[in-house]
Amino acid sequence: MSTGWIIFWVVMAILVAGIIGLYFWGKKLQGKYDEQQQLISQNKQAVSIFVIDKKKDKLDNLKLPKQMKEQLPWMYKKRKMPVVIAKIGPQIHTLMCDEKIYDSIPTKKQIKVELAGILIVKVISGKLPETHKKKGIFDKARNKAEAALKDNNKEVKNKK
Repeated sequence: MSTGWIIFWVVMAILVAGIIGLYFWGKKLQGKYDEQQQLISQNKQAVSIFVIDKKKDKLDNLKLPKQMKEQLPWMYKKRKMPVVIAKIGPQIHTLMCDEKIYDSIPTKKQIKVELAGILIVKVISGKLPETHKKKGIFDKARNKAEAALKDNNKEVKNKK
């Protein structure tokens, strides 16, 4: 065998080993995620809150309990987290939430949410802001074509 084939098979073996390693690592992470979701679903409760403010900030700048900051994984300590400052009853709390939920939470409004500890799991009700989807290039082109077709049809009917 030539050295080219030896290099090829070594590279292929490394790639196969990497793919197998990623498969098992992904399986492990999926198991942890499922366990966390089960724990969240067991401990969630519906609460009415008044949203004072919402922002994205680093963990060091947030007013969270020290024990909570220590328990978060290291990757969350470095990035900006979506946070909601809300009044629950007479007290003001700093709550964490997911990126999708963060976009749907209005400020200066009374809303009802599902909480699991200090994590907002779901927005149940309230005067939520309108969520409108941006139109893509193809949607814009389709709308222009439909409008042009309607105009053509009107002109043809008027000529008859």
